[in-house]
Amino acid sequence: MSTLSNVTTRRGESNPPSVRFAPDAFPEAKSSKTGVTVRYAPAPDKHWYVFRVSYGRVDKASDFLVDNGTYTYIAKKMVEKYVGGKRKRYLQTLIPNLLFAYTTEAKAEEYVNNTPAISYLSYYYNHFKQDDDQKNPPLTVSDKEMGRFVLATSNRNKHLLFVQPSQCHFKGGEEVRVIDGPFAGVEGSVARVAGQQRVVVSLSGIGLISTAYIPTAFLRPIDTDKT
Repeated sequence: MSTLSNVTTRRGESNPPSVRFAPDAFPEAKSSKTGVTVRYAPAPDKHWYVFRVSYGRVDKASDFLVDNGTYTYIAKKMVEKYVGGKRKRYLQTLIPNLLFAYTTEAKAEEYVNNTPAISYLSYYYNHFKQDDDQKNPPLTVSDKEMGRFVLATSNRNKHLLFVQPSQCHFKGGEEVRVIDGPFAGVEGSVARVAGQQRVVVSLSGIGLISTAYIPTAFLRPIDTDKT
């Protein structure tokens, strides 16, 4: 399970410090079974692969990959419910059955096709592209999109939503940056989602991530020519 380390805002809330997605902006990936930790380290031969994990075993798959030295990320949000009259809080996977892993092509292939211990793990394919054999290749997410995604979700806010474009009513086409509050630093597009103004972050080939409500005063346009 991924956890934030040594990052607090002036209000004492956990929040990544950088909008440029430096390694320190990414939480450590930690195995819940062995305590092994892996930090995100950019490398020219690695990509953000998206894996599909069957039967709700995302955490188990993540533990295996982390123990093997691979950085992983699972987007989660805090959920509250009442059980026996008492309020319980627990973490729920934001995008069901998907695991993000920063690894090489060869290692990804080994995990999917040559590792019996995680036979329940498979590629999430890019249905918008075809390779030379006219097949859909494994989906990879760009560093920029992944950075925005991690920044938007690593505070595990209970109001985070995984949505499709049809659920969003976008306001114009410009991109914005959140400058205050628990989502400070998040970059994306302004949209009305579930009746509220939010900032939406795109994950190409997967869907959209919506923040909680963001006041207009907390938004600033991004000069896209300089980012």
